[in-house]
Amino acid sequence: MSQYHKLYTAEDSVLVFIDHQPQMTFGVANIDRATLISNVTLLAKVAKEFGVPTVLTAVETESFSGYIWPQLLDVFPGQEVVERTSMNSWDDEGFRKAIEATGRKNIILTGLWTEVCVTWPAIEMLGAGYNIYVVEDCCGATSPAAQEAALSRMVQAGAVRLTTIPALLEWQRDWAKRGHYNNLMELLKVQGGAYGVGVEYAYTMVHKAPQSAKSPQVVPASKKH
Repeated sequence: MSQYHKLYTAEDSVLVFIDHQPQMTFGVANIDRATLISNVTLLAKVAKEFGVPTVLTAVETESFSGYIWPQLLDVFPGQEVVERTSMNSWDDEGFRKAIEATGRKNIILTGLWTEVCVTWPAIEMLGAGYNIYVVEDCCGATSPAAQEAALSRMVQAGAVRLTTIPALLEWQRDWAKRGHYNNLMELLKVQGGAYGVGVEYAYTMVHKAPQSAKSPQVVPASKKH
């Protein structure tokens, strides 16, 4: 069956974070950088909740690019980061071994910059028989044109484009599955943007759940004076 006729699961996918480092972040011009960091962190937290294997890789950390964002490292404390000199992660033996060790073929890619450090391994991994999914709003490029050209090149090679919210919801799939439901909703309420606002509204106004401890407390107008 064609990969285009399948959905990935938490049991058959791997999430990859490539070069989410300060020096690379400085050059990002296709997306608001605060939004990018929030998207990446949310995706990482949900992957951890669902037990999805995750590969972290960085390039020239101490000589040029700086350390991976603390927001991302904090999600995976103590996890080994695959350190590289190559721009193309797939050229690095340590990275290839980290992917191969999972035994999985559905690779969800994020990274900086889209046009180089995401595109190049995506193309070669497709050639090696992997199914590649690119979470484009967890990727940063040096311009909107660079982002679109990179995504176009990867799609022509066989990759699939998607964004953060559908990427993480594909692991949940069925709301009747309650194992991760409450934790997923809590993550979305905090970092899910407009979707998170909707979740909070449904919890408090529709289902009459207590207001979140992290939400500002509402003071009735009659008590303001």
